[in-house]
Amino acid sequence: MTNTFVFAADPLLVGDIGLAEVLLTLSKVLIAFGFLLVSVMLMIWFERKLLGGMHQRFGPTMAGPFGILQTLADGIKLFFKEDLVPDRSDRFVFKLAPYLSLIPAFLAFAIVPLGGDFNSGGSVEVFGHTTFLQVADPPVGILWFLAMSSVAVYGVMLAGWSSGSKYPLLGSVRASAQMVSYEAALGLSVASVVLVAGSLSTHDMVLAQAAEGYFGVIPRWNVIITGLVPFIVFMIAGTAELNRPPFDLVEAEQELVGGFHTEYSSIRFALFFLAEFMNTITMSAIIVTLFFGGPAGPVLISEIAGLNIGWAWGLLWFFVKLFVMLFVFIWMRATLPRFRYDQLMDLGWKALTPAALAWFLFLAALETGRRRDWNEALITLLSLLVISVATALLVRAVRNGRRIAAMQAQAMQAESVSERN
Repeated sequence: MTNTFVFAADPLLVGDIGLAEVLLTLSKVLIAFGFLLVSVMLMIWFERKLLGGMHQRFGPTMAGPFGILQTLADGIKLFFKEDLVPDRSDRFVFKLAPYLSLIPAFLAFAIVPLGGDFNSGGSVEVFGHTTFLQVADPPVGILWFLAMSSVAVYGVMLAGWSSGSKYPLLGSVRASAQMVSYEAALGLSVASVVLVAGSLSTHDMVLAQAAEGYFGVIPRWNVIITGLVPFIVFMIAGTAELNRPPFDLVEAEQELVGGFHTEYSSIRFALFFLAEFMNTITMSAIIVTLFFGGPAGPVLISEIAGLNIGWAWGLLWFFVKLFVMLFVFIWMRATLPRFRYDQLMDLGWKALTPAALAWFLFLAALETGRRRDWNEALITLLSLLVISVATALLVRAVRNGRRIAAMQAQAMQAESVSERN
């Protein structure tokens, strides 16, 4: 079989494809899946332990040393609990929904480069075959991530709808509204990175960030090149996509019992939380890839006893960056209070989306000016001036809208009082 796969730019799949290439690809899939499952178990323990420390309590302590087996014990308990299905539910969709939340998290993780020496191309030799340390590297890789993040909400929506209960349905409606509100900002911040990197491939993005930095010290990460704003927007919008605090209004136990998963029990209940933590790991890995160079980093020792270990440094730098991002997500959960729903909508539509769009246009103007040899300082000044004026107009429009709404509410209240009198 001789072919070049359009949807997989991995050099392993270029040219003759035989049994060895198929087995190596399957091995990468199994390793990535196993890594995610183990990471989820450790992430749950790490989050509970870290939150315990931040809240001045112990966290898990009983199951295993330092409570490290507590996640396994909880999983075993949930697996053997009774699995209940409501009488008025759509049984097939009710059982399918947890898997629709879980599978997109793994599929999105497939495009993340995990290691490799990106100072020399990022490829590795495995049993005489050249490949990348990622499951797949499609030319439209980052679009694949956006597609999977959009598909993931269907699991939540169908879970609430198929339960046959009003409270889970309200939770799923909230999920769809929150998804739409923050998907635009997420996509625009990704577009800024694509504009700077000049590619949709995650491998190419990491390769571009592995280039020589500034003054020999500052790395050429996209968080610096894009001017920090796309990273901030992506971080906030990504947290909202994950339904993590302070954006966990999809669950909102105070108003909706347990949210979309109120009617779930046993292992299906656990699958939703497995998907949530797996999505957190995947989102952190995507942030590291887009903005912090992924596995790219210095190779301190390239060989030991004639054995090339340059690719292993990529694994080390990736996991260090991933650990820091996971710590930040937990820190946000321990620190920030939950938004009101109107605040959630305002932040998405009136702040993040305009900011992401304005900054994307600013970066596009800079890129166009560089290609046509325009005065970069003048372009920057004019662009920032336009952004400032647009921001002032937007703030004024929002304030006028709030003032009109307050006046209408007062008028309605006065009318109600007069009718009672």
